[in-house]
Amino acid sequence: MIYICLGVGLLFSIITRFLQVRHFKDMIKLMFQGKSSDAGVSSFQALAIALSGRVGTGNIAGTATAIGFGGPGAVFWMWAIAFIGASTAFIESTLAQIYKEKHEGEYRGGPAFYIEKGTGWRWYGALFALAAVLAMAILMPGVQSNSIALGIKNAFGVNTSITGLIIIVLLGIIIFGGVKRIANVAQYVVPFMAIGYVAVSLIIVAINITELPAVFALIFKSAFAADSVFGGIVGMAVQWGVKRGIYSNEAGQGTGAHPAAAAEVSHPAKQGLVQAFSVYIDTLLVCSATAFMILFTGMYNTQGPDSTYLYDNLKGVEPGPGFTQAAVEQVIPGFGSGFVAVSLFFFAFTTIMAYYYIAETNVTYLIRGRNNKWAVPLLKVVLLAATFYGAVKEAALAWKLGDTGLGIMVWLNLIAILILAKPALKALKDYEQQKKQGLDPVFNSIKVGIKNADYWEKDYKEPDKEQVS
Repeated sequence: MIYICLGVGLLFSIITRFLQVRHFKDMIKLMFQGKSSDAGVSSFQALAIALSGRVGTGNIAGTATAIGFGGPGAVFWMWAIAFIGASTAFIESTLAQIYKEKHEGEYRGGPAFYIEKGTGWRWYGALFALAAVLAMAILMPGVQSNSIALGIKNAFGVNTSITGLIIIVLLGIIIFGGVKRIANVAQYVVPFMAIGYVAVSLIIVAINITELPAVFALIFKSAFAADSVFGGIVGMAVQWGVKRGIYSNEAGQGTGAHPAAAAEVSHPAKQGLVQAFSVYIDTLLVCSATAFMILFTGMYNTQGPDSTYLYDNLKGVEPGPGFTQAAVEQVIPGFGSGFVAVSLFFFAFTTIMAYYYIAETNVTYLIRGRNNKWAVPLLKVVLLAATFYGAVKEAALAWKLGDTGLGIMVWLNLIAILILAKPALKALKDYEQQKKQGLDPVFNSIKVGIKNADYWEKDYKEPDKEQVS
């Protein structure tokens, strides 16, 4: 799966002529332009929901693990996969916008929708939706709540059952308020948690600013087998950097496509570009913050393929959040453990919010056209139960089952976007042509030659000039 994700990202980067570079300015500008409506959320709110899923425990634990097994060079390959993966995120998110539909007054879309409408294979869409519900509602939430509960227990001594109850009460208040409430919470919490986390990393970098040239040299030398200590594990650097980069930024997994479909925009490519930028925020900003805290302080261990230590500065500490805690503790004594615990809480809690939104979207897909009033309330109860269970129990089995469910989602989505890339490429071409004419791009699926884009054919109304974002 790792190699397929990498290959798909490279392919899309080439055939889009590296849109992640050419349209970088548009990514930033569009992020703040789209406005919410009765049916949809703003571009920024959709970005925040996507980031709440992308920015999670993987940004803390995953980055540390990559350094622990791949050395400092793994950080470079995490950056590389983020750059490449931005094109994949554009394709899947643009497809989600093209094939979105209205359900009970709200926009819905994602892989299940574009698989069915783009290929005509309802069974394929249903298979993805079932895998998504299983992974997002049952198997994955417990992993996140377990990280929160253990982090809070280690830092503050709070019983995991109490933490679990607090999590599900807060989560229940949010998810029973619907998609708009999830979006409203995400647009405030996600920037707050990301900015706070990055700010602490910048403090650590500033205090150790004389190490800046040496750290960057170490990252690049280790990535290309030019470092005397880590040069022998360049293969591990590539493997772990790509692996943890994909796990963190989720490009190609289909998860970010769900909130992308909920955005109120005048052209699908607009939200595709915004979602592509979310990959940069996740990896180039938040993962880099973790990496710099660890590398600038030297608080890490790196094992070679034969389990011997190439670098052993934290005796007995396993790769994971412990590296980050030790890094912060060294610079700000008495602050590291609590800071990482609180960061994990925000990162993991918002990830569970995103899981619920994705699960609900796929339940909505499965019950379309049926008068079924109990499915969504039942989903909420099941997800809350899975969240509490994960907080009080061991998560080892949940991780294995969750990886299986997520793995099925990824395979189904990667195959689908390879088959369905053409409509997204048509939308990109149309967007670029209108931009060259000095227009604010507005989408017409019939004019572009895309079939089954029901919303854009029947429901979309071109906004007045003064209202166009």
